[in-house]
Amino acid sequence: MQTHKAKRVEITIEAVMERRLATALEEVGVTGFTILPVLGGSGRSGNWSREGQVSRASGMINVVCIIRPERLAPLLDAVGGILERHIGVISVTDCEVLRAERF
Repeated sequence: MQTHKAKRVEITIEAVMERRLATALEEVGVTGFTILPVLGGSGRSGNWSREGQVSRASGMINVVCIIRPERLAPLLDAVGGILERHIGVISVTDCEVLRAERF
């Protein structure tokens, strides 16, 4: 079966930014993504956990999308603007997909 080159983008960001991030992705033509809760981790400020949080304001989410390589620059521009003022990380990796027409 033939595979096609794509980019896997993972964005970890504060949960309160979920709607704004989703809107930005849709505006640059990303038609599919998955949003996952982040249970905890460690960063510059040390370890943290979602456990015991009263509101979703303190939580984090991980947004994963697979896109065509030519969509990467507009996505990074849109998401980079959001991350300038909020806690978050973007990672990009090369991947391959079977059905390129879906991306």
